[in-house]
Amino acid sequence: MNNTQSARRETAILVGVVTQGVQPWEVEDSLKELELLADTAGADTAETMMQRVRGINPATYVGSGKVEELKELAESHKADLVIFDDDLSPNQLRNLERTIKCKLIDRSALILDIFARNARTAIAKTQVELAQLEYLRTRLTRHWTHLSRQSGGIGTKGPGETQIETDRRLIGHRIATLKERLERIDRQRTTQRKGRGEFARISLVGYTNAGKSTLMNALADTTVLAENRLFATLDATTRLVRITGNKEILLSDTVGFIRKLPHRLIESFKSTLDEVRESDALLHVVDCSHPRFDDQIRVVNATLKELNAHDKPTLLVFNKVDAVESTELIQRLRSEHQDAVFVSAARGIGLSTLRDEVVSLVEADYVETEVRIPVTNAGAIAHVRRVADVLEEEYLSEAPHEAIPIARMRIRLARKHRRGLKGVLESGQGLDSAG
Repeated sequence: MNNTQSARRETAILVGVVTQGVQPWEVEDSLKELELLADTAGADTAETMMQRVRGINPATYVGSGKVEELKELAESHKADLVIFDDDLSPNQLRNLERTIKCKLIDRSALILDIFARNARTAIAKTQVELAQLEYLRTRLTRHWTHLSRQSGGIGTKGPGETQIETDRRLIGHRIATLKERLERIDRQRTTQRKGRGEFARISLVGYTNAGKSTLMNALADTTVLAENRLFATLDATTRLVRITGNKEILLSDTVGFIRKLPHRLIESFKSTLDEVRESDALLHVVDCSHPRFDDQIRVVNATLKELNAHDKPTLLVFNKVDAVESTELIQRLRSEHQDAVFVSAARGIGLSTLRDEVVSLVEADYVETEVRIPVTNAGAIAHVRRVADVLEEEYLSEAPHEAIPIARMRIRLARKHRRGLKGVLESGQGLDSAG
C-alpha cells in the first residue's frame, strides 16, 4: 500500500487570482486542475477562493482582506493546508504564515510532492530530489515551526522532511552531487540511444492523463503502468514495436505535461525529456473527451517549444473518442485536423489506421539510393537490410573487372541513416555507392 492510500487524507483550501489580461475561466480551469492535483496527492478540497486583482500582491499574493478571510476559512474547515495556484515567493510565504496558522504550499510544491510520491526508479528519485532541493534552496528563510510539528503530509514528501534546517551550503553540496549523478546517467543514456540508431524513434507526448501509457500498451503489447491519475508515468519507457509487416520502431512513453509545469522539473528531467528532443517524430496524444482539450494542446505545444522539440514531425492523435458523446465535435475535429488520427487506446479503436499513419510519418523523409556491395561483405549487406527497405536486388558477376560477385541493391532509407550507411560501405573493400 502506498503513502497516499495509507495516510490520512488532508483537508485543503485552494486559492487563485484573476489578474488583468487573464480570463476568469482560465483561472477556474486552473483551479479545477489544482483540485485534481491535490486529490492525487491525498487531499480533499473543502473550498476554493478566487479573487480579481489588478496584479498579484507582492507581499501576500492576495489582498489583505482576503488573507483574513482565508484565515477564517482555514479555521472553520479545520484545514490542514492552503494551496496557492501560483508560485509564492519566500517573502509572501513568510507574511502569510504570520496570519494563517496552517501549512502553506504553492502549485510547484504540490507537483513536486506528487512526483516524489510517484518516483519508483533510482533515476526518477534522483531527478525529483534535485528539483525539490532547487525549490527549497530559495525558501530557507521560512518559519518552519508549523512543519516541524507535522508527521508528514502533502508538501513534506522527500528531502523537505530532512532538509528543513539544513543550510544553503549543505544543500548546494547535495545539489552538485545529484547533478553529477544525473550527468553520468545522461551520458549512459546517450550511449544507449546511439546503439538504437538503426530504428526510427517515436515519442508519445501529451498532457498528463491523456492516455499515452494506455496507447503504449496497445501498440507495443506491453504492460507500462497506466492509471487514471495525473503523473502516473515519470520514467521514459522505450519498447521495440512492430508497426506493420517488417517495419519496427522504438516507441517511448514520456512524462506528461501540465499547466505551469515548474521549470526546475524540466531541467531536472533533462535525461528523460531527451527522449523527446532526440526522437525522429512525435505522437501528440490528446484526450478529446476533456472539456478544455484545445487549451491542453496549446500547453503541450508551448512545452515542446521550451524543449526545442516543436519543429519535429508530429502526428496528432485524438484519444478517448469512445468517451465523447457529441458526434458533432468529432466531425468538427476531423474537419479542422484532417491529418489527425482518432482512436480509443483502451478499446482498440482506430489502432490500425494509427499504425499506417505512423509508417507514413516515419517514411516521410525516406530517400531512394543504390548501393553495390561485394557478396563477401556479408556484414555490410546485413546492415543495409536492417536500416533500409530493399526495393530491388541483383547479383553482377559477368563484367571482367568484377572478379568478386557484386550485390546491387536499390534501397529506400531514412535520411539520417545515409551518412552511417556511407561509413559502413566505405569501410569495406571495393565498395561503390550511388545516390
